[in-house]
Formats: sequence, C-alpha cells, structure tokens
Amino acid sequence: MNIIKVRFRSKAEFHKHYNDELENGGLFCPTTTEFAASDEVVVELNVEGLPNKVMILGHVVWWRPALPRLRVRAGAMVEFENEEAAKRDFILDVFSGNRSDTRRRRHTRLPIHIPVRWRPSDSADMREAGISEISVGGALLKTDEALELGTEVILELTTPGGSVPISIAGKVTYRTEGEGSGIKFLYRDGGGSRRIREVIRRIKMYG
Repeated sequence: MNIIKVRFRSKAEFHKHYNDELENGGLFCPTTTEFAASDEVVVELNVEGLPNKVMILGHVVWWRPALPRLRVRAGAMVEFENEEAAKRDFILDVFSGNRSDTRRRRHTRLPIHIPVRWRPSDSADMREAGISEISVGGALLKTDEALELGTEVILELTTPGGSVPISIAGKVTYRTEGEGSGIKFLYRDGGGSRRIREVIRRIKMYG
C-alpha cells in the first residue's frame, strides 16, 4: 500500500493544494517518491484545524519531479475515489465552518477494500461481505443487509501475506447510509489489540 503523508500548517495552505476541478476532488501532494498515473495511493492528511489525521483513498493523476530553478516542488496530483466523498466533504465542511461536530477520534482509520466473512455472534452461519475502513478501534463493515445497533458480530479476515483467517469480535455502534455498519472491536483478551495492530501493519505493507 502506497501511503503519501501530507502535512499543511493551515487551511489556507490546504486550499492552495486542493483541486476542485477533478470530478471527485483531489489534492496536490508534495512528495519526491515517483508515481505513475493511475497508481492507487492513500493520502494521510494532517492539517492544523482538523481534529484527526484523515486517511483518504485515491489514485494518481500525474506526478512531476522538482524543478529547483523554477521553484517547482516534486509531487503527485491525487484524485480522491468516489467512495471517499464523505471524508472529502467532512474536510471541506470543517474548513468552511459548516461542521460543528469535530470531536477527536482515538484512532486514525485506514481506508481499504478487502473481503471478509462475518456472522452474528449467536449464529454459526458465515456470510460474505467487505470492509472499507479499519483501525485499532473498529471497522466499517459493508453488508447487503442493515444491521441493528448493538448487534454483536464475529469477523473473519485474511490479511495480505497471511494464510490463516483472523477472528475479531465486534459490535455495531452506528449506521452510515450507503456505506455500511460501524463496528467497534471487542477485545476478549489482552492480545486482541496487538493482533489488530499486526493486521493493519500487514495491510500497509502488502495491501
């Protein structure tokens, strides 16, 4: 997984790099790492004024090398993916003053697209689904059916580079229209969070 870390000191600096001419919005990300057009990347965005770092999935439109004599920085123009519209709008709303709910999250969410199997904790019937975000605290589970708040579930996922599925217990804590169910992980033992951190490390390395 290619992660481009971007830090801006102000919302004005963010807007200077933001590109609203791209269909889904995008961002010029200063980086000396060379990318090809259409490369999938995750932009880890850290801007003064945002309550958290935001990790947003996108693809490279173009990359340019530095031209020191012309004071041109090396970097990639990244267009955000359509499914990341909620994150894009959150960022823009915060900087426009239209967002009042800016509570800080404990864990930064990593955007991903990997298949999982899941079941309600009181059922043995496994079902196919996917997750589009994951953090040490939870995941966004995309299912064909609406899950009731408070439903406890078991997720099974196989990490990139892994061969044995990992089981994770969780509980539905919110619903996002069109995006799925927010799952809070329930750690039954002291090693639970360490296993999730290893999952995330493998996704970043091999995803």
